[in-house]
Amino acid sequence: MFATADIAAFLLTLRLALTATFILLLIGIPVAWWLAKSQWRFKYLLEAIIALPLVLPPTVLGFYLLLLLGANGPFAAITGNTLAFSFTGLVIGSVIYSLPFVIQPLQDAFQAIGARPMEVAATLRASPRDRFLTVALPLARPGFITASVLGFAHTLGEFGVVLMIGGNIPGQTRVLSIAIFDHVESLDYGSAHRLAAGLLVLSFIMLVGVYATNRRFRVFRL
Repeated sequence: MFATADIAAFLLTLRLALTATFILLLIGIPVAWWLAKSQWRFKYLLEAIIALPLVLPPTVLGFYLLLLLGANGPFAAITGNTLAFSFTGLVIGSVIYSLPFVIQPLQDAFQAIGARPMEVAATLRASPRDRFLTVALPLARPGFITASVLGFAHTLGEFGVVLMIGGNIPGQTRVLSIAIFDHVESLDYGSAHRLAAGLLVLSFIMLVGVYATNRRFRVFRL
C-alpha cells in the first residue's frame, strides 16, 4: 500500500517530531516560566521574537537558516561543518519554527496558576524548586499536554522550513510533507492522498485528545 520511500519518510518525520518536541519542552519550560513570572520592562521584546514564526512565511525563516547554517555561513566558518541538508539542520529549523506553539500554551498555563498557590507553598517552607516541581508543574498539566501536542503536530506537517534547510534527500531529509509534494508533482495523486489523509486523521485525533483532556481538567477543577 505504501512505498518503501514513503515509509522511510514517515519514520524520519516521526523521529524529527519526537526529537524537536523533546528539545522544545526543554527550552520552553524555563522560558515560559520566566515570561509568566518576570516583571522585566522589555519582556514584550522577547515575546515578539518568540512569536515571529506565527507571522513569518516559513520560506523566509528557512532561507535565513540556510544562510546561517549553510556552507558559506558563519556556522561553517567557525566550525568547518555545515548543518544544512542534514537531520540536525531539520531539528534546528523545526525547533525555531515551532517555538511559539510550545511556549505560549505553557506561559498561559503558568499565568493561570496565579500567585496564591505558590504563596501557600512558600508559607509551608517549600523551596522555590519544590514549589515549581510540586505545585506549578501539576497545576499547569493541561498546558503541557497542549504544548506537547501542538509542537509535535506542527513539526509533523511543516513544509517550507524543512524544504529550504533540508532539501529533499531520501532517507536523510525527505519528510512526509515533502513526499506528498513529490507525489503531486509527479501526478501520483493516489499516493499523495494516502499520505495526506493519514496526516489529516492523525492531526485530528491529536487535537481531539487535547480538547478532551483539557475539558476533563476543567470539569475536575470545578
